[in-house]
Amino acid sequence: MNNPSSNLQIRMAGPTDLPSLLMLYSDLIGEDEPASHDLAEGTYRQILDNPGLCIFLGTRAGQAVTTCLLITVPNLTRGCRPFAIIENVVTLEAFRGKGFGETIVRAAVDAAFKRRCYKIMLMSGVKNKAAHRFYRRIGFSQGKVGFELRAPGYPPRTIS
Repeated sequence: MNNPSSNLQIRMAGPTDLPSLLMLYSDLIGEDEPASHDLAEGTYRQILDNPGLCIFLGTRAGQAVTTCLLITVPNLTRGCRPFAIIENVVTLEAFRGKGFGETIVRAAVDAAFKRRCYKIMLMSGVKNKAAHRFYRRIGFSQGKVGFELRAPGYPPRTIS
């Protein structure tokens, strides 16, 4: 049986990948708050310059199809082992269910454990049952309760 995700090339996003990432993120959050091109470029430079952040980018036949952000946080507990956060996991809708998301998340997990992280955290919308099944299937458990606090005046959202 041919595994489509075996054709996925995974690499760290680089300086020329911002348009591809913005396209992927628009598939994740269609109603996302807009940012100017200059602000997006400046923020992207900050991400690329931060050694604790890396964006994994999965391409197939040259097209960006999946991505996730890995944040590694230094820590003074657990023998000074860092912890990691995975955020902004997205696969283009047309490529979902083919193993691309799992492949990109597993790459981030491997990188976190190579950095000696003692745990990896991620959050998913409370109503997104498909994502919950996805994360459980690849080894994540719901061992803690997540909380968030949105900035005052930030556009209200429904819980998802």
